[in-house]
Amino acid sequence: MGRPGEPELPLDVRRRPGASDRSAVVVEAVLDALPSPTLLIDADGTVLLSNTAWDKAADALGDDRVRVGVDGDYFAMVRRLSGGAGTSALIDQLRALSRGEQASVQADYAVELPGGTHWIHLQASRVDQAGQVVVTHTDVTSRVAAERASDWRARHDTLTELPNRAHLHELIDAELQQPERGPVSVLFLDVDGFKDVNDSLGHDAGDALLRQIAARLTGSTRAGDTVGRLGGDEFVVLCRDCDTAGAETLADRCRASIDRPFDLGGRLVRLGVSIGIATAAESGSGVARLRSTDLVRDADLAMYAAKAAGRNRVRLFTADLRAAAQHKATVATELRAAVADGQLVLHYHPVLHLPSGRWTGVEALVRWQHPRRGLLAPGEFLPTAAQHDLMTPIARWVLRAATRQAAAWAAAGLRLVTSVNISARDVAAGTLVADVHEALTESGLPPELLVVELAERSVAEDVERTAAQFAELRRTGVEVSIDDFGSGFSSLGQLVAMPAGLLKIDRSLIAYPEGRRSQAAAAIAAVVALAQACGVRTLAEGVETPEQLAMAAELGCTFAQGFHLARPMPAGELAGWLAERAPSAVR
Repeated sequence: MGRPGEPELPLDVRRRPGASDRSAVVVEAVLDALPSPTLLIDADGTVLLSNTAWDKAADALGDDRVRVGVDGDYFAMVRRLSGGAGTSALIDQLRALSRGEQASVQADYAVELPGGTHWIHLQASRVDQAGQVVVTHTDVTSRVAAERASDWRARHDTLTELPNRAHLHELIDAELQQPERGPVSVLFLDVDGFKDVNDSLGHDAGDALLRQIAARLTGSTRAGDTVGRLGGDEFVVLCRDCDTAGAETLADRCRASIDRPFDLGGRLVRLGVSIGIATAAESGSGVARLRSTDLVRDADLAMYAAKAAGRNRVRLFTADLRAAAQHKATVATELRAAVADGQLVLHYHPVLHLPSGRWTGVEALVRWQHPRRGLLAPGEFLPTAAQHDLMTPIARWVLRAATRQAAAWAAAGLRLVTSVNISARDVAAGTLVADVHEALTESGLPPELLVVELAERSVAEDVERTAAQFAELRRTGVEVSIDDFGSGFSSLGQLVAMPAGLLKIDRSLIAYPEGRRSQAAAAIAAVVALAQACGVRTLAEGVETPEQLAMAAELGCTFAQGFHLARPMPAGELAGWLAERAPSAVR
């Protein structure tokens, strides 16, 4: 060490035979005790000391490029291992550290060795005013590998190994933000028929199918495109430098690849795919810049248009689709308020008991008394309600309102069996029995004056759950009806297992095409016979002509309903309407 006030001189710490400098021995001992491979270098990168861990690491790696010892050039070794701008920047930082211009240096860098890629964490500190630097090297390959694997998992779908939703949006946004790019297209694909495969063959088969779909889509796109999975059976393709015409060509290739049969354990499965396309014009085109969420949303809207057009089709996004979506969103917002504000009303469709010719019941049908648009039929708002999870609150309102009205009629001496429609969502929620019990308790309506109806297709979605809730309802005295029977092709096993007391024969059988009366009569007779064998009554719905009414009575239907007999009407008109019609007046 120098005297006070004198410049400090570099300490001679290089190993030499017979070296006796006590300070040098201490420094050497300290470095040698460090577990990490460590070197002491001077301002020029010359190695002054190397510890035992460094020598062992060089032997273990088996690469002569890392064999640098005392008097060797450390900077030259670093350049041999990994050249480029990053290496030059690291050496510049070490030189700046030696000059006292930095407090420390830390860096992670990759080294390609015979045994594979190693990641090294370098940490350097200045020792003295002369500019000597201690450099430690820690192998962090395992840590880096774990971090990269975790990052990969966060950005990819583990089943298909495709980019996931979050990563897809990152990639699309990055592409849209390119300053001088061509047009960018997004394909939104929804597999038609996947749910049926998943339900019938099990989730393992469904997973295998998704992997096959991912491979086919990847093989159908260009090298610069990216295929990702949003979730479920929905996929997205990012098409770089691709206009609408090119995107349509890619979509047709994707659709053709899905059209080919899939082999699932020796069982061949055929599917389709509905594809929507949205395109962002090239940069500088004067069109407002889109975000990934905008482009994917537009492609999604086009995909739904493809499904609505018959599935397994390709559709392009148009501004009209966005306007329609915005209108639906507005309707959904207004509909939520309508349920709470009392804007929903019920009309009642009379039901005729054919053997007696008496009007014995009604079906409660919901309408929306919109403050600006007037009275809206169910078809104008129920599809929107289904898309925005409003069916259950609407069904509960209908159930309470219908039971209160039926109870009021009964108190006035008019005993009418009132039918209320429910949806598959009401059954899936598991609250149907409780909801019915609450409505009956609040209204005071006898349970035998209530019928709960569920469409045949909804019954087939979950036969066991539906059967259990229907059985519980019937034990309390409430009747259960299967609506639209004959439209969903239910199996006989499902019909036998379902504890229903009434089948409503679908209007597609009742309103037979011209020249097909005998075929329609045969189908109706079969349904009636089947129902009678199961102890179930039948109702012919959609009766619109005298001939259809006569056929329903001739074939043994218990009830009939339709515009030929009566149209739905407000509760206030029903009593007067019934009073004007004696049983013998029906023709």
